[in-house]
Amino acid sequence: MTQSHQAYPNALQNLEEKLHELITLYHEVSQENSLLKKQNNELVLEKNELLEKTSLAKSRVETIISKLKTLE
Repeated sequence: MTQSHQAYPNALQNLEEKLHELITLYHEVSQENSLLKKQNNELVLEKNELLEKTSLAKSRVETIISKLKTLE
């Protein structure tokens, strides 16, 4: 067997190792992506709740200001 023929099994083994590494990395990135999507959804919900609370507080402050103006 020539040297180039002996390189084929090593090249195939290297390819298999790299493929296994890519598959592992894919699963890690996929899991991280799922977690990030979940966190993003939770943050969007929290943001919406805070916007609603802010709007309610603004409305209450405006009402209080209007009542104070009538007392003048």
